[in-house]
Amino acid sequence: MSHPPLWRPEGLRLKPLYHHSDLEGLEHLHSLPGKAPFVRGPYSSMYPEKPWTVRQYTGFAGAEASNHRLRQRLAEGAKGLSLAFDLPTHRGYDSDDPQWQADVGKAGVAIDSVEDMVELLDGIALDQVSVSLTMNGAVLPVLAAFIVAAQESGVAAEQLSGTIQNDILKEFTVRNTYIFAPQPSMRITLDVIGYLNEHMPRFNPISVSGYHFQEAGADAVLELALTLVNARTYAEQVQKSGLNLQRFCERISFFFGIGSDFFSEVAKCRAARLLWSEMTRDLGVISEKGQALRMHCQTSGWSLSAKEPLNNVVRTTVQAMAAVFGGTQSLHTNAWDEALTLPSEDSSRLASNTQHILQQETGLCDVVDPWAGSYMMESLTAQMAALVRQKISEIDARGGVFQSIACGWISQAIHLQAMSTQARLDCGIQRRVASIEPAQTSQQPALPVDSQALRARQCRRLSRLRLRRDTARVETLLQAITECARSGQGNLLEKTVAAVRARATLGECTQALEKVWPRYRQDLSFCAGHYGPLVREHPDWTLLSARLSGFVADHGRPPTILLTKLGQDGHDRGIRLIAAALVDAGFNVRLRPMFQTPIQLLQSLDEEGLVDLIGISSLAGAHNEILTELLSLLKGRELNISVVVGGIIPLADVQQLLRQGVKACFGPGQEVIEIIKHLFELLQLPDAQIHAAKTLARANAISEG
Repeated sequence: MSHPPLWRPEGLRLKPLYHHSDLEGLEHLHSLPGKAPFVRGPYSSMYPEKPWTVRQYTGFAGAEASNHRLRQRLAEGAKGLSLAFDLPTHRGYDSDDPQWQADVGKAGVAIDSVEDMVELLDGIALDQVSVSLTMNGAVLPVLAAFIVAAQESGVAAEQLSGTIQNDILKEFTVRNTYIFAPQPSMRITLDVIGYLNEHMPRFNPISVSGYHFQEAGADAVLELALTLVNARTYAEQVQKSGLNLQRFCERISFFFGIGSDFFSEVAKCRAARLLWSEMTRDLGVISEKGQALRMHCQTSGWSLSAKEPLNNVVRTTVQAMAAVFGGTQSLHTNAWDEALTLPSEDSSRLASNTQHILQQETGLCDVVDPWAGSYMMESLTAQMAALVRQKISEIDARGGVFQSIACGWISQAIHLQAMSTQARLDCGIQRRVASIEPAQTSQQPALPVDSQALRARQCRRLSRLRLRRDTARVETLLQAITECARSGQGNLLEKTVAAVRARATLGECTQALEKVWPRYRQDLSFCAGHYGPLVREHPDWTLLSARLSGFVADHGRPPTILLTKLGQDGHDRGIRLIAAALVDAGFNVRLRPMFQTPIQLLQSLDEEGLVDLIGISSLAGAHNEILTELLSLLKGRELNISVVVGGIIPLADVQQLLRQGVKACFGPGQEVIEIIKHLFELLQLPDAQIHAAKTLARANAISEG
């Protein structure tokens, strides 16, 4: 049986057969590992001397539970740690903030003060283990808490090794865990770089991320172009501010997502080093260490499927091998059940062991860059580099990164690619192997986070901290942060370290900056007219469009759906894609801003007029509490509006939500056309309770096998 070729980034083409003539004119062919342009790796010895670092991303619930998982990682052979923080922490809120308590401890560990950081890192030899902190918006108090916790355990700042992500530019186009506007955010980024340059020579001050671009929908070419142009922008800002550019480039690192298009991903990693070597040389960087790109990689979360989820083990393994063949310095492998729920201990261990098997049982570490000289790979690497150069030139022609963020071009480019990918999947042009049968697995799911108990614990800890500390001293130090931001004089991280040492909380440090820089807000947007034409030949789309036209004829208006993200979840790929597809199908879509509370959503209904459906996007685990509150508010107002939810929702939670009154739950991998058909059926039902009962019966049938 023949299958269509794998879809690749626009312009990137593989030939069925390569020949030595495909290598003609390629200037990088005779380079060596550890030498410019570093196509073959940033170090001469690479894996034969030192395998890549197994660095699994870890963090959930409270500091005590996460500490247990971190120690488990080290016991399983991890050589570095990567810390995941919950969304209130990312966005600069303490756990006792009443608006965002549903997100506490979900999708990461809650850190309110240095006391939590001390508990998180208890028993971990910070002078021996490198630690990566995935933090951008609240980088100042989180990094300060890490520094103070280490010092109070006897480890000086200059002994610490690891990386702080500190990559704020990408937050304004994907992921959205920003707090302040781009310009003040860049001031924070530069102050972090300056402080670490002076006080923490072994700690990398920035990790420029392409991973989040890929997760949001960017193909390999756009991901690499955006990552490199962001990195160049940071380097230019460093140079402009008077910091040492050579030293900065010697300590910058990169973070890439690795998808399932094996050859393209290997070529992407090799091309990244080639292009960064060119960029740094053009900036005037003369040291080889400064011209060499070092990277961390993570297998693709977006590619994981909730259908036949054990297939995700194979996907992750192949992606991990692509990262290794691409020459990564460290790697995170996703757990197979992440499309369903928080990973269990068993699935997390298997994800980690996947790397250990590749290192110890396959021989992959025995050869430096085994793809060197390959007709196909060397040609593909050069082709990738050429396409990325073209994309960077397009960004430069638009005025650079800041201007491209401000006008929305980057966000729109990623959004369009995400819709194109979804259309190919929905039409069967791009394949994802899965059975139509319900998934069967004996794997034990992860225990859910007891949100109420965790919040109560965090609130007690915050109350005790505020009672024990010198309040007057804390207020003085917080005021110093405010004045540092206002005057532009001094270093913000230095001021924050002092405040955190005195037991100022993360939320208080953020509020001190808010007195000068108000929280930045931007609306969600989407592009209609792109998805529909791509799927117009799909028979179900044609039928659906006709049925919606009938609805308009019968009611004198299109059906209206209000879409929103509630809580602090900033991942917007899904909701923007659904909004665009619904408009193309014939719906009237009203898309609310991010970071809404259920009460704010209810208040907006008074402004929106007639609404037939409410759609909630939830990818961060706070769905139960948020939807319970929303349903209660709607019932209190006697508003009979059907509510649906899409995201990563465990089956047990699906059943609970349906019992409470949610009309449908849509999970990862579900075709958009099927979702729209289901929404239209909700509009047609004379008795919503009958539909809810049928949907619940289907969920129970899946649960019972």
